[in-house]
Amino acid sequence: MTVEFKLFAWIGGFFTIVGLIYGTVTHWKEPVGPFGLLLCAGLSALIGFYLWWTGRKLDPRPEDDPLALISVAEGEYGFFSPHSWWPLVLAASSAVVFLGLAVGWWLFTIGICLAALATIGWTFEYFRGENAV
Repeated sequence: MTVEFKLFAWIGGFFTIVGLIYGTVTHWKEPVGPFGLLLCAGLSALIGFYLWWTGRKLDPRPEDDPLALISVAEGEYGFFSPHSWWPLVLAASSAVVFLGLAVGWWLFTIGICLAALATIGWTFEYFRGENAV
């Protein structure tokens, strides 16, 4: 997890420097900008600390070794349908849901029903018949 830890450490350092520069340039008269940037620095430092703390307890991963071969990290990542239309249906129904928030509750209700059907269809796409896998 050293890569992730270093990434969030760099992000935290960047937000700290930018927040202090922004506060100095504006003479701290507008406190929302520097405070928001320093909060971003604190949150990224919090995530970085968690990744560092967790990474100490785990064995090194193949991604942490710059000399590791690609074949070391190979493995089963799961099954992903190559020809499924359900994500498109779910995206369209989500668009209808968000359009319904602007237009009216009747369209929102239709979009929720379509999204529920699309989610069920996508989940059970390969379950046909009794005990099918």
